[in-house]
Amino acid sequence: MAVTFSNLHTESGLKALNDFLSGKSYISGNKLTKDDIKVYAAVLKNPGDSFPNVSQWYNSVSSQLAASFPGKAVGVGFGGKAAPAESAKAEAADDDDDLDLFGDETEEDKKAAEEREAAKKSAKKKESGKSSVLMDVKPWDDETDMKKLEEAVRSVEMPGLLWGASKLVAVGYGIKKLQIMLTIVDDLVSVDTLIEEYLTTEPRNEYIQSCDIVAFNKI
Repeated sequence: MAVTFSNLHTESGLKALNDFLSGKSYISGNKLTKDDIKVYAAVLKNPGDSFPNVSQWYNSVSSQLAASFPGKAVGVGFGGKAAPAESAKAEAADDDDDLDLFGDETEEDKKAAEEREAAKKSAKKKESGKSSVLMDVKPWDDETDMKKLEEAVRSVEMPGLLWGASKLVAVGYGIKKLQIMLTIVDDLVSVDTLIEEYLTTEPRNEYIQSCDIVAFNKI
């Protein structure tokens, strides 16, 4: 939101600016901007200790402007009353379309910044797109070695797949099933592919008869 300052050639105007700059280094953000140049043009001189925040800000802007114009200044003066002089300086500052002291971003810079921001958002989206899955893994019969069955399940490794806690659950007739947790990155792992192409194919199907999804929750 734009900030408005009035009568910066008067004590009341300088007091308002001094209060605004309390805890701030610049008018907008933490770097010198065109906003600082416009306000600087409207302030006739460094107000000194009477307005310490304005004085510190004024010195900071002055030093950065001096670095941008290394030539030796002779000094100029303005005749007439303070208000017209302040008005003339403000008009010069307003004409910033033709005079850019620090340079605007080029189209290439803006495009590069937009691409970086898009890449960050994309990476964040992929990082947060995870799911927690609870899976039942069923053996062929009561003679299946459940320890080897679990080893066969955990032997599946792929980017975005993390096996978690597990336990054996009785089914009946002496048969137990393996119930196991896994976390997946949605963009990298398909549960259907995991089951159909890894868990229920050779050599793991020697121990695994079938797999069922008990629960599927987005994280």
